[in-house]
Amino acid sequence: MPTQTRAKARVADILTAATELIAEGGSEHLKMSDIAARAGVPIGSVYQYFPDKAAIILTLADRIMERVRGGLDTAMANVETKAQAEAALIGTLKAYYNLFLAEPVARDIWFGVQADKTLHELDIEDSRANGAIAYRALRKLCPRKDWKRLETSCFLIMQLTGMAVRLAISVDRKEGDRIMAVYEDMIRRELIGVLAV
Repeated sequence: MPTQTRAKARVADILTAATELIAEGGSEHLKMSDIAARAGVPIGSVYQYFPDKAAIILTLADRIMERVRGGLDTAMANVETKAQAEAALIGTLKAYYNLFLAEPVARDIWFGVQADKTLHELDIEDSRANGAIAYRALRKLCPRKDWKRLETSCFLIMQLTGMAVRLAISVDRKEGDRIMAVYEDMIRRELIGVLAV
């Protein structure tokens, strides 16, 4: 990413144009030439910062991941009790679901991430990082003998959360809400259920 003001503005224009085009036609129809035209920059400028379409989707996905990770980190920062842990995890899950309901572009970017092997690996690493945040907060409430299981469960739950939300936003809203309610119960059983009172 550039450091000079003018170059930063150009990258921002490129990403804004890509976001608009994804909103209009989906990530699968995104073309570098269309991004350049929409951003009002030469095609060479697009390729200067992004070697291909996957790099643009990666950058947009990374911004979403940072937002989500920041929210999770904030929510888990002051967890001291089982009730606080449950409120933090379920609250973060609901915020994540609402993000994708409110921002259809975010949904399309995530579907693009799942279709690309390199981006899919990034998604797994993001789940691992989010799982580590949850694990650090919950470990102090969990018996030592269950720490390894808790660590694995946190990673798994974070990966499954993305899948559950993608499924929930792919069906009608009522069914999506029911899916999320069942998934909340799964989190309570798997993560909250192992914590000490």
